Amino acid sequence: MADTAGRQMGLPLYAVLKGKTMNIMSLLNALPGAVAQGLIWGIMAIGVYLTFRILDIADLTVDGSLGTGGAVCIMLMLSGQNVWVSMAGATAAGMAAGLATGILHTFMGIPAILAGILTQLGLYSINLKTMGKANQAINVDKYDLLVSLRFIRKVPFYKNTILIVAIAIIILIAILYWFFGTELGCSLRATGCNDKMARAQGINTDLSRVLGLMISNGLVALSGAMLCQYQGFADINMGRGAIVIGLAAVIIGEAIFGKIFRNFGLKLLGVALGSIIYYLVLQVVIWMGIDTDLLKLLSAAVVAVFLAIPTWKSRYFSNMGKRG
Repeated sequence: MADTAGRQMGLPLYAVLKGKTMNIMSLLNALPGAVAQGLIWGIMAIGVYLTFRILDIADLTVDGSLGTGGAVCIMLMLSGQNVWVSMAGATAAGMAAGLATGILHTFMGIPAILAGILTQLGLYSINLKTMGKANQAINVDKYDLLVSLRFIRKVPFYKNTILIVAIAIIILIAILYWFFGTELGCSLRATGCNDKMARAQGINTDLSRVLGLMISNGLVALSGAMLCQYQGFADINMGRGAIVIGLAAVIIGEAIFGKIFRNFGLKLLGVALGSIIYYLVLQVVIWMGIDTDLLKLLSAAVVAVFLAIPTWKSRYFSNMGKRG
């Protein structure tokens, strides 16, 4: 059909084929950037996984704590701190945001989802005050950044953004795998699995929830710190819709790798891979010329469908099997 259309427009066949090749090449050139962005958001998705699957909480704090991580990191770097101190400060700020949500939920008895919304609203003002305005830019030529969009191609391998973030994810997964194997980590998992039984075993479930929220939002803020470096700026709205992207990565990772990855560490890896797949699909959608204003709607629809699949299986397909 494309060839016919090209001939009708008076274009020779080789010109049409050349246009197709150029379009495919533009997609291939964009894929490394999509992988890098997927890896950075994969750190955030791991944080979402900890609250959503381990603690059984949909924590809406992440929409604010991602921006907090970016704001703190970029302001520390602009003030003269090195990238490692800036990222550590961003992670600490994210953990403080998780602590605030945990206190609202446990000490004040506010439902988890409302506690997350309250913290998220508060973080909007905090992020705005931290940056002094709606956005702050940072120049890769003037500051020693760990990751950047400029570090995707034509750089030494040890500076490549994809390699650096991939190594960071492996280290984080190893640390989390070790931590959740300790007594404290097991108590956190027990709290999410069966709160009443955990309390009967003498576990302080409130402390476990607060700790889980702190770890989760610390990872989300770390992702925000890397994201602001990667894109070269921090924005007050950079975390908007982050929970949807995180859930999409979790659901896609479980749907594709759930039957293969049984180990806890591999499940975390599956979440990171789910984030990469999400951004690759997003890049293909953009390449196909679909209206980018509909991307959030598409993400929401994908998450809704995948979340509904277990219910559909038990409610409809199991009955069909019994009838057969």
